[in-house]
Amino acid sequence: MVMPKMGESVMEGTILTWLKSVGDTIEQDESVLEVATDKVDTEVPATHAGTLVEILAEEGDVVQVGATIAVIETEVDAEGGNTPTNPAPKEEEVEEKEMVLETVSANGSSQVNGVTHQKNDFATATRFYSPLVMSIAKEESVSISELETIKGTGLEGRVTKNDMFSFLQNRKNNGNGSQTVATPQTQQKIEVKERKAESNQKLEQLQPVKSYSSDVEVVEMDRMRKMIAQRMVESKRVSPHVTSFVEADVTNLVNWRNKWKRVVKDRDGVALTFTPIFVEAVAKAIQDFPKINCSVDGDKILMKKGIHVGIAVALSNDNLIVPVIKNTNELNLLGITKKVSELVDKARNNKLSPDDLSGGTYTLSNIGSFGNMLGTPIIMQPQVAIMSVGAVVKKPAVVETEHGDMIGIRHMMYLSHSYDHRVVDGGLGGKFVRRVADYLENFDVNTTI
Repeated sequence: MVMPKMGESVMEGTILTWLKSVGDTIEQDESVLEVATDKVDTEVPATHAGTLVEILAEEGDVVQVGATIAVIETEVDAEGGNTPTNPAPKEEEVEEKEMVLETVSANGSSQVNGVTHQKNDFATATRFYSPLVMSIAKEESVSISELETIKGTGLEGRVTKNDMFSFLQNRKNNGNGSQTVATPQTQQKIEVKERKAESNQKLEQLQPVKSYSSDVEVVEMDRMRKMIAQRMVESKRVSPHVTSFVEADVTNLVNWRNKWKRVVKDRDGVALTFTPIFVEAVAKAIQDFPKINCSVDGDKILMKKGIHVGIAVALSNDNLIVPVIKNTNELNLLGITKKVSELVDKARNNKLSPDDLSGGTYTLSNIGSFGNMLGTPIIMQPQVAIMSVGAVVKKPAVVETEHGDMIGIRHMMYLSHSYDHRVVDGGLGGKFVRRVADYLENFDVNTTI
């Protein structure tokens, strides 16, 4: 079982919790562990049914996508119908590897080059064994019955790795079997883990000790806040940000929404907020200016054909997450409204999937929901632009009529457009935000939803 790829540009994940223990029986597609990425926390299902025989990544470990994290032993159909077929090894590999003769007895034991090894079933164990101890037992062919006789020196009498090494040494000295103390592979794995722990401890010791006054409360960043901080700093480092501003008169849009929001709520059970209307205007403007819908890879500009608008959602803990409305331009206003409602609900209930967070080509942040007028948003990498929309407020404004100019009370708002100046110049960035404002100002009051 390998670490799956959980979204575009996601190259690693952090093991949060193992939901299964070694020896547990697992059904296909049953959740085995929880993994966190910089985008989402999610459960990872098993790709095959069988028994979890080895855990190779501990909780808290950061694992690269594609790396092996566990071993699942699958059952072979008695009639041979489900026996997996393995590709034939190359001739060079066969010549380089030592040929091993193995026979399996009826009781599950096997003989490798004449030495008998007992197949372990940790489900029959009467006490807890750590993944490391079970891994050593498996590699050194220590049977369950032998494990049960080892007196543990760990917490609550648990068997430790040192207990295992002592047992293996005694077994060798007493001549019980021809097994050596530990294979080089086993010791190497343990030494790597120990060196890693020792290195981390030394780094912590080298960090300068900071003191704070008594009126300061020190709060450790949670995992998501650390990731957000890292991504924001990286975005400012990579992309030279430029921000353009436009003020829009959205009086007609506000009057139309006031007319329809009760209808949509009673009929469809969703709230008709301003966000879906803003998203629709952004999608239309992207079709008018497709060069804004791209990313940068070195000296190459990657033009995206699909329009996938991300919406920034604030969570109850003040963290931010950005689910994506796929193929936004293919949805009508009601479809966008329902999708926004679905994604916001999933975000605030921690139900977003990796697919909900991947593939965004442009991002919209509605800071007006916090009562803010203006903002200078930071670009979501690897995108090249992001827009924030401020609060809609009543203001006196000049209104042009056929009888001349006059002062009227209008619903006004500001739009802020930040863009990557490596590939988006002021002309394109300014025209784009102006076009979005035009779509909002010229909203058709006869629109039905």
